[in-house]
Amino acid sequence: MSSLWRHRAFRLYLAGEAASVAGSSLSIVVIPLLAVIELEASTGQVALLAVVGQLPPLLFALYAGVIAERRPKRMVMICGDLVSACAVLSLPLGAASGALTMGQLMVVAVVNATATMMHDAAAISIVPALVDRSLIQKGNSRIGALFAIAAVCGTQLGAALAGLVGTARALLVDVLSYLISAWCTARIKKDEVSEVLVADHRTGCLSEEIREGMHYVFADVTLRTLTLVNATTSLGLGLLNTLWALYLLRELAMPAGVFGAVMGLGALGAAAGSLLAPAMTRRYGPGPMMLAALMVTPAVQLPLLLARRGFGWQIAVAVALFVQLCCAGMAGTTQRSIRQCVAAAGMQARMQAVSTWLTAGSRPLAAVIAGGIGSRFGVRTALAVGALALVVPCTVLYFSPVRTLRSMPAPAPAAPLPAPADSRPDEVVPATPPDNGGTRRGGAGAGGGA
Repeated sequence: MSSLWRHRAFRLYLAGEAASVAGSSLSIVVIPLLAVIELEASTGQVALLAVVGQLPPLLFALYAGVIAERRPKRMVMICGDLVSACAVLSLPLGAASGALTMGQLMVVAVVNATATMMHDAAAISIVPALVDRSLIQKGNSRIGALFAIAAVCGTQLGAALAGLVGTARALLVDVLSYLISAWCTARIKKDEVSEVLVADHRTGCLSEEIREGMHYVFADVTLRTLTLVNATTSLGLGLLNTLWALYLLRELAMPAGVFGAVMGLGALGAAAGSLLAPAMTRRYGPGPMMLAALMVTPAVQLPLLLARRGFGWQIAVAVALFVQLCCAGMAGTTQRSIRQCVAAAGMQARMQAVSTWLTAGSRPLAAVIAGGIGSRFGVRTALAVGALALVVPCTVLYFSPVRTLRSMPAPAPAAPLPAPADSRPDEVVPATPPDNGGTRRGGAGAGGGA
């Protein structure tokens, strides 16, 4: 099947995930406003709210990967959506009854982040199972482009609705987005998804399966390289993103409207890069293309570091952000596609979980480092350190065989999953059958990480 849009399951997946991304982006804007406006939260409370929302991926991502391998991924995705919908719904209900507290906000932040992480562990790893393997990169490019647009639309919608209907009521749109996502996932038919499950009885120890996943990733040179590239890129960008808004709004006196336009242009860059990735891969090869994109990323930080106040510099920063996110879109969709091709069917979720865990773990560290450097040496110095840190993923990729990769790798076979002697024949789902080019493959994204 040559056309991606003929895959009904993929269309449903894309619609549901895009709705969820838009709703989550809305909440990222609205929930802090709810804390400040409705509850008059202090600066420390708002910061703590942000921190607790970042903890679940760091603490539970590896476990989420195992659970997503043990259970049908559609079920995990639907359960995650429904839990998130209930958690977010409690906030407007609490506000309407006058019982909303900061404690409730923090509990909701943790529950929602945990449910979203569980959903994403399944959603990212199900992509190779929804489309033919030859269409994985094209599928990821569509996912990356649509998600970039959905995220910026959700952010803008959140700011607008908070002013029009109030912060608490605006969150009802996020609740609706989770329900749409669950409905779309539920409409994907069972025969459109063929999964390899790790049977519960094969090993009763989650930690053992986590160790298997870690060993699997770091024993494979391609998976190891791209996972380390993701983690080090996340650290560098985390250093920049921590102080990005503060620098532009305070140091460069960029008007709020201009700041929003710059961020919107950046989203267009991410979408353009995602859409260009398949063509650039065919022309130059995935390895050289990713290396070039990673090398451009630190270079385009120069306008940010040299910028002064004024319209001309605002244009320069906007163009630099567009190029940066265009490169991120090309490299991001390509590396994810390579990892999904290389990883065996029974290892997809655990492979992704390792990347999510390392990426999530780097973000709080980056925030602490950026805050410390910015407080002691100034914001511009902290941004310079972030730009230099982006040289690390370039170096990791350059000194690996992945940089010479001239074509997308062939799909990996299913991971060997021997059943115990006392197991029944139907206790382990068979491996995905060979791809004949016309069948749908069962197995998401944006999620998680990288």
